[in-house]
Amino acid sequence: MVIESASPPRRFGSRTRRPELGGKTRRRRPLTVISVVLVVTAVAAVIGWYEILPRYRPELQPGERYGIDVSSHQGKINWDDVATDEVSLVYMKATEGDDFVDKRFAENWTGAGSAGIARGAYHFFTLCSSGAAQAANFLRVLPTDPEALPPAVDLEYSGCSKRPDNATFQRELNIFITTVEGKVGKQVMLYALPSFTKKYPLTDGLMTRDRWVRHLFRRPAADGWAVWQVSDRGQVKGIDEPTDIDVWARGAG
Repeated sequence: MVIESASPPRRFGSRTRRPELGGKTRRRRPLTVISVVLVVTAVAAVIGWYEILPRYRPELQPGERYGIDVSSHQGKINWDDVATDEVSLVYMKATEGDDFVDKRFAENWTGAGSAGIARGAYHFFTLCSSGAAQAANFLRVLPTDPEALPPAVDLEYSGCSKRPDNATFQRELNIFITTVEGKVGKQVMLYALPSFTKKYPLTDGLMTRDRWVRHLFRRPAADGWAVWQVSDRGQVKGIDEPTDIDVWARGAG
């Protein structure tokens, strides 16, 4: 006896439809996982950039000290607060080229001195004016202070579009350095970015001077530096804007 079913007969291929739907669901899962990973990575990057890196300071070796370098970009600074944040030395921008004077240099110089922080001035050397004119600009602004840190010169590309040949650059830099050293009585410290020294390498004579090196978040493998720039976005008490954090080697300054 044949008993008819209320259900329609199963047709060929009907089994493949449901796995098809299931297959689509499984294909979505890798995309969901990737999306979650990307979101987590992005959040971690933001936390690292805005929370962890600004607070980073390397462990000091015997004799080393924390310092900072500032300019008008940091705005008005509460130097008494800075002094409570383990900062014992500061370089501040004084001049650039043959006519620019940092608008907060005098204020920063006075404030750091009043807070008991050892202070020094640096000049941003440009390729658009002579070494003699730049030295005159720097010395015109630099206070007479035998207790000040040695003057420093910053060598990196700026808005100046000129690119003189290496011999011309070396001559003008040498004029700047000898003029400043002759007036101040201390050797100039050199801060030079690799992108700059690739075209304008430091001569053997310049390499005998104290060097201020940029090596972000990792201690330099080679010794021989006097100041190590650790960070360009450090968080310092008394300063609202991101600030360069430095480590001074034993005996430097």
